[in-house]
Amino acid sequence: MGGHIWYTFGVALFAAIGTFLFGFDTGIATTTIAHQSWKEYMGHPSQGLTGAVPSVYIAGEAIGALTQMAIGDRLGRIRFMQLMCAVVTIGCTIQTASVNIGMFLAGRVVAGFAVGGMVATVPVYLSEISAPQHRGLIGGISGVGIAFGTMASNWVGYACAWAPYGALQWRLPLGIQLPWGVIMFIGLATFMPNSPRQLIRQGKIEEAKREFIKIRRDLLSHVVHEEFTLMKAQIEYEMQRELTSYREIFKLYRHRVLVSVAVQTMTALTGVNVIQYYQTTLYDSLGVSAMNILALSGVYGTIAFIVNTLTTMYLTDQWGRRKMILAGMGGIIIIEIYTAVMQREFQYNNNRVDGMLNSTTWLYGAEVLPINMRSKVMGLAAASHFIVNVAVTEAGPTAFAHIQENYYYVFVGCTLFFFTIAYFYFPETKKKTLEEIAASFGDRVVEIEDLDAATEDAVMEAKAQGEHIEES
Repeated sequence: MGGHIWYTFGVALFAAIGTFLFGFDTGIATTTIAHQSWKEYMGHPSQGLTGAVPSVYIAGEAIGALTQMAIGDRLGRIRFMQLMCAVVTIGCTIQTASVNIGMFLAGRVVAGFAVGGMVATVPVYLSEISAPQHRGLIGGISGVGIAFGTMASNWVGYACAWAPYGALQWRLPLGIQLPWGVIMFIGLATFMPNSPRQLIRQGKIEEAKREFIKIRRDLLSHVVHEEFTLMKAQIEYEMQRELTSYREIFKLYRHRVLVSVAVQTMTALTGVNVIQYYQTTLYDSLGVSAMNILALSGVYGTIAFIVNTLTTMYLTDQWGRRKMILAGMGGIIIIEIYTAVMQREFQYNNNRVDGMLNSTTWLYGAEVLPINMRSKVMGLAAASHFIVNVAVTEAGPTAFAHIQENYYYVFVGCTLFFFTIAYFYFPETKKKTLEEIAASFGDRVVEIEDLDAATEDAVMEAKAQGEHIEES
């Protein structure tokens, strides 16, 4: 990778603190509710209250995503993520200091609100600062951050189980989250670049060009000069059709909106989140000891992280988003059928192929959208993901208690349905600029010959200058 890619890669890793918090705070609930010390301290909460621990968190995520949809563009990518950093720190503090189940659930809602807004924004931000040939790697880091957070929470929960019996076993893992929101806030306020595309949309052309230079580091190349000019022209063209209502959005960009929403709803209906949230309960029903339950959760998280990392590095840009989504869903169908058939003996499964979805879907849902509605629709898509997750997660304990392994067949049917939708309606986006993706949906893409004479002359001059420098 060139020097400019390493810079963008570093920025992406820092931005992924936001999705790391999503994965960690989601995963830490899995080990927290497994601690006997937490159950006793909280007064042995009922099955319904235990199920509310992940459910209210997901509800908070949905509200956070809808908030991003409402004010994300107005605040901008950087400022909105800073706001979420402050809110997640408050939510994690409330959870850590909880003295009863009501306070704990309140902290879950607040933290969920923050990470819901964050996880809907980070993929948008990363897609907008990435070079097209590396966008799968850079954008996919948001999914890797989720997997790393989940893995870290599982092993932290396991390690803290060795602490002296008491509140320290579950307060310490929750407290580990506190510094990360502050660290990310500082990074956003200092060195992390703003989105050039959003700056163009706001009419800040010179600032957009400076950020583009900072991100790409190879702007002397005529190809990048041309890319910036065409990017500006495409965004300005799309701004001529400024949309004021969701009716207009669906009318003009129905295919793109439905793909973005479907790819997020689909991930919730594959059932992988239900397996993750309630794996400790399932292990307990099989008679697995408390310490082994936490260790198995760590193994599950580690495998998911490794697969997410490998697919992001070696498949997203090389193989393509469409193939990864189809392969991921196909693998999930096979594994969940196998799990159901083997019943209790094989209810725990190292579901490796869902890593293909996690490293792709958040990026894919953002990159298929035009700039004038990317933030709004991505918030809607994320909210759909979380709302569906609330339903299937809240139903989890009751479903496993009554229909047991047959609950997997519900997800098999949903995944099969979305596999069909993806096969016929999801176009490939790899190695295309965000503006060029419009052509895959039948929308107009501005070409050099479409530019006015002054802009075209500027492109030609930049091209000649770049070629002269390269020859030198």
